[in-house]
Amino acid sequence: MPIARPPLGGLTPKAFLRDYWQKRPLLVRQAVPGFAGLMDKRALFSLAAGDAAESRLIERRPGWRVSHGPLARRDLARLPARDWTLLVNGINLHSAAADALLGRFAFVPWARLDDVMVSYAVDGGGVGPHVDSYDVFLLQGPGRRRWRLMPPRRTGFRSVPDAPLKLIAGFRPTQEVILDPGDMLYLPPGWGHDGVALGTCQTYSIGFRAPGGAELSTAFLDFLHERGFREEAYRDPGRKPAKHPSMIDAHMIAHAAKALGRIRWSRATVAEFLGRYLSEPKQYVVFEPPARPLGRAAFMRVLGQSRVTLDPRSRMLACGASVFINGAAVPVPARALRALVGLADARAAEGSRLARDGAGELLFAWYRQGFLRLDRDR
Repeated sequence: MPIARPPLGGLTPKAFLRDYWQKRPLLVRQAVPGFAGLMDKRALFSLAAGDAAESRLIERRPGWRVSHGPLARRDLARLPARDWTLLVNGINLHSAAADALLGRFAFVPWARLDDVMVSYAVDGGGVGPHVDSYDVFLLQGPGRRRWRLMPPRRTGFRSVPDAPLKLIAGFRPTQEVILDPGDMLYLPPGWGHDGVALGTCQTYSIGFRAPGGAELSTAFLDFLHERGFREEAYRDPGRKPAKHPSMIDAHMIAHAAKALGRIRWSRATVAEFLGRYLSEPKQYVVFEPPARPLGRAAFMRVLGQSRVTLDPRSRMLACGASVFINGAAVPVPARALRALVGLADARAAEGSRLARDGAGELLFAWYRQGFLRLDRDR
């Protein structure tokens, strides 16, 4: 199944990645002609009031106030007529249309794609001038929003002290653009930007994962620890009385250096770590197994007559001879690998081919866990 055409205007993905990606902003007028949004106010408020999505309410008071979800419905109902924004992350997990929108950006690998976030704002609403460490596409839904942009600084931006948000101090924009419904703005990492709603509006942000060195190092050490470190008991026979009890002695340092020096990993270890880490669902994601699941024999019979579709909450990646789904590494036979990579690429595949290539048992296990579904004869 081919990936839907990216909303890049007249640019091909190759040209966009060559000329704009992580280099300079791009404004695309009518990237999605007639785009009217994907969720109405009621649906967004309902998500913000529950625990199935991450949400934040940002208000100018004067000053700034940030409230994290779940948000009380009565508080949402009492909001003033201007100067606030509701942010709801991961709406692609709750809307098939939002999931399809995210898929239109899969010219960048799934390991880098994060989610679709919507900003529902009233007149004057925004999150203030800030900078992101990741790429973002800002697709305008209903209403209009003014964006002011400031190029990256070699020395970085100063933050406003004691603010509940990471706001840029001394924000001096050099560009300004107003987005109408269907317009889209791409921003590389490091660009300062400030978006303010001109009346009630919705903006859909397609964000990307950009795990930094500190994040990866912490997660990798946790991963190695789960695999088990070799235990080496500390011994210090023949110890003499300490002249300076506050000093860490050379013997203890040597013991620690020896123990840490035995930590080993290979490129394959790193690949397994990345596959597990980058396919791990977000904390608030809960999978729902089928209410009346098919038995194994019935599943295999139906599989050949169905299209297999990954649940929007499932993250599936591949590397080498393994596939990774929702944080688990699964070695697969060479015969099944190509078909499963096709499923991971397009997030859907013909069940007959998957069954023919020997993936039926894996698919049955994932079906029972709620990771995928069978769409019977079209």
